[in-house]
Amino acid sequence: MLKYIKNHMESITGIEVYPLISLLIFFIFFVVLFWWVFTAKKDYINTVSNIPLDNQNENLL
Repeated sequence: MLKYIKNHMESITGIEVYPLISLLIFFIFFVVLFWWVFTAKKDYINTVSNIPLDNQNENLL
């Protein structure tokens, strides 16, 4: 089964670029995510982390 898939993919022209593009997209996404995490302000993180607790208190009233 794997032999059939491998032979079929080798016959497609230009397919070798797709793994590189997907790797580049994921790498850029995680670099941006780490940059955002390290540069986020503490006040914003505390506010966002308390949102679920604030919604529970409003629902009880």
